[in-house]
Amino acid sequence: MSQITEQTNIIKSNDLIVHKGVCFIGSASVPNRAIINGIFDGALTALEVVVEADGQVSGTIIATDVDVKGVLKSTTTCSNLLTIRATGFIEATIEYGELTIERGGKFAGNMYQRQPLS
Repeated sequence: MSQITEQTNIIKSNDLIVHKGVCFIGSASVPNRAIINGIFDGALTALEVVVEADGQVSGTIIATDVDVKGVLKSTTTCSNLLTIRATGFIEATIEYGELTIERGGKFAGNMYQRQPLS
C-alpha cells in the first residue's frame, strides 16, 4: 500500500504539481502524486493527492491516499488513508479506507468508511 511522503519537495517525473498562483480547470489522470498548492477545479484521479496549505480543490477526486493541509471541496473516494492535517478543511462527501484528523483539522459533510474487500 502507498504511504504519503511527508517531503513533498521530492518530485518525480510522473507527478502533477499545481503551484501557488496557478488555477487549473479540467480533468487530470496522474500516475503518481498530484500536489496542489494553487487551485484545482475538476476531476482528478491519482495514486496520491496532496492538498498543500495554500491549495484549494473542488470537483471530484479518486485516489489511494489523500493528504489535506488546505481546502478540499470535492466528492472524494480514497481507497486507503485520508488525512486531514491541523490546517486542513474538507467540506464534501468522502469515502475512505482509513481516516486521520489532526487536532485543528476541520470537516463538514458526509463521510463513509469503505468496507474491506473479503
